[in-house]
Order: sequence, then C-alpha cells, then structure tokens
Amino acid sequence: MKIDWKIENHILLNATQVPSSNFDARPLGASDISLLVIHNISLPPGVFGGPYVENLFLNRLDPKAHPFFETIFQRKFSSHLFIRRDGQVIQFVSFDQRAWHAGVSEFNGRPICNDYSIGIEVEGTDDLPFEAPQYDSLQKCTMALMQSYPAILQDRIVGHQDIAPDRKTDPGPHFDWIRFRSILTVSKG
Repeated sequence: MKIDWKIENHILLNATQVPSSNFDARPLGASDISLLVIHNISLPPGVFGGPYVENLFLNRLDPKAHPFFETIFQRKFSSHLFIRRDGQVIQFVSFDQRAWHAGVSEFNGRPICNDYSIGIEVEGTDDLPFEAPQYDSLQKCTMALMQSYPAILQDRIVGHQDIAPDRKTDPGPHFDWIRFRSILTVSKG
C-alpha cells in the first residue's frame, strides 16, 4: 500500500480542517508525542452520519436534538482526528496541541495520556464492525503520524480501553486490530 499522506506543521494535509477551541498547550516536558489512541464515537449512540460529532467538538451540540445530548452538551471534548464511515478524515486539533480525548488515563505507568498522545475517533460503536474505507484512512493517517512523530511505535498504538480500562471499552471488540496492524507492518517494511 502506497502511503502518500503528509503532515506539515502538525497538520494532516489530507484531512478537512475544522478547528476546535477544545484544546490547550501540551505541558512543558511533555512535548514528546509518543502515543496514538484509537477511539470509537457515534452521536447519538449507534447513529452514524450527520453533524453531531463535529458539533460536539465545536461546542455546538443542541441539547434538544436528542435526549442523550442533554447529558454531554456542556462538556468539552475534542480529538485530533475523526474518521467517518466513508473514510473522510477531519482534523480538529493540531498535533502539537493537547486534544481532550483520553480523560483520566495511564500508559505504561505514565498518567495523563492527553499530554503526550494523539487521539483518533473512528465513527462506530462497540457493537458493529468498522468499514473498509475507515481502515484505509486510519492506516494512512497512522503511517503519516509514525513518519512525523517517530516515538509513535507499533507498541504505542492502543485503544482507549487500554489506557482507561475501568471506564472505557472503545474502540471495542469489532475493531480489527490484526487487520490494522498487519497493513502497518507491510507498509513499514
């Protein structure tokens, strides 16, 4: 697989840019971007398409649009990237900034994963398989990230459930880690 996706100045050139205000600076001493966290998201839960994930990350979620939104519309969330079911990639936060995707988390004894990670939300649920175009985009994004941030190694690409196992289950049992990692290995080799 030819990986021709490119990152310049912490921006994925192949992504649609939709800047979110839900980010802050990475703390001093935490500038080593060395972890990639894969999530799943759908809004309302189990519903794909529509503007709701984007609206959540832009603080525009209408609490009257769905009962579930009443529980989250005032909270501030973001991720660096969001991959829709058709493979479209949207970037909300520059990779050199801290997005708010991981919450209370820890990787290999190091807490606060948002400080040193990049978060990618893949449109989906724990209950359904992901789509082929999503894997294609995710693999291309990941290869570009690994080229730009060499501290992101294959063993430092994890699911949200790996860094917050008591609270999170995503990307869930239907995320095909073997498929995802095997193409990364072929592409790298």
